[in-house]
Amino acid sequence: MIRLGHFPPPRSLFLAAGLLLAGCAALQIPTGPGEVLFQDDFSRPISGWDRYADSTYRADYAQGGYEIEVLQPNTDAWATPGLNFSDVRLEVEATKVHGPDNNLFGLLCRYQDPANFYFFVASSDGYVGIGVAKGGRRRLLSSESLLPSPAVLTGQATNYLGAECIGYDLRFFVNGVPVAEARAAEWPQGDVGLIAGTYDEPGTRIRFDNFSVLRP
Repeated sequence: MIRLGHFPPPRSLFLAAGLLLAGCAALQIPTGPGEVLFQDDFSRPISGWDRYADSTYRADYAQGGYEIEVLQPNTDAWATPGLNFSDVRLEVEATKVHGPDNNLFGLLCRYQDPANFYFFVASSDGYVGIGVAKGGRRRLLSSESLLPSPAVLTGQATNYLGAECIGYDLRFFVNGVPVAEARAAEWPQGDVGLIAGTYDEPGTRIRFDNFSVLRP
């Protein structure tokens, strides 16, 4: 199922368009805190994530990871594995393969549908933030605008992203450093996912690897 749209995204808002890529994968049964609820290193192209390409976006397994490439300005794309969790800790490696540093990439939790979810995003020029999409309208929760953080490795460096959705508390980590936090109570559970986006300059391509959902 695909959803696309456009609106100009100032740094204080977030992104412009949306794309849902749904798949499925095996769920591991946890036994305690830190246990794996879901994990994918994207080494198997049949693990359930979507494979799609058109003039707006591309999403596929590539080079041992999973890439989301956004070919239009002011557009974002995201992928979810089609699962359902309540309290979780998310982890993923994210690398800018191509495109401008003025971009966005990160994680989703408690995803309901293309208009309703929480997002945790960083940019290749060193900005971070936590926000919510509710009823199709996006706003930041952690601050009035995305804020610079020295924890982000800029350019084409690999960043290790972490996000916690525990009760009403949302926390974002970059390379092991806490960079943003917020509180929200819209949804107690939902899907998880990956996201990438552009501002005025198109061509952002982000490679994700070693995606994990853990019991907090």
